[in-house]
Amino acid sequence: MGLGQIPLFAAMTEKMRWHQARQNLLSQNVANAETPGYQGRDLKAFDFEDHMANKSTAEVTTTATNPKHIAVSSGTGDGFQSRRLNSFEITPEGNGVTLEDEMMKVTGNQMDYQAVTTLYTRSVRLLRTALGKSA
Repeated sequence: MGLGQIPLFAAMTEKMRWHQARQNLLSQNVANAETPGYQGRDLKAFDFEDHMANKSTAEVTTTATNPKHIAVSSGTGDGFQSRRLNSFEITPEGNGVTLEDEMMKVTGNQMDYQAVTTLYTRSVRLLRTALGKSA
């Protein structure tokens, strides 16, 4: 049994993927902070309970068998739903991205990602010790 088959490790892996996808969206927001008309995006908050309730062993993918087929995409290509930000502050460029707010989100996201990776690493070390293997 691999670590990916243990529900807790699968959830932590999914949480790390969510943070990576969110970092990508936040960096796009920062890069386009002065782009006229740009609307910032963010991911729906990750919920472990929802993740575990929707966990399925079946995986469905699509394949284009003809170059004329339309590609199916979930929006970010990572399986997470992005959403437009509701911004009450409009910048002079006409967009709703506030650079300071986005940088705070980036910092918070990095800290949360580091916390999950630390928890994952320590959990693996604990399992290895329990199995009698050197940590």
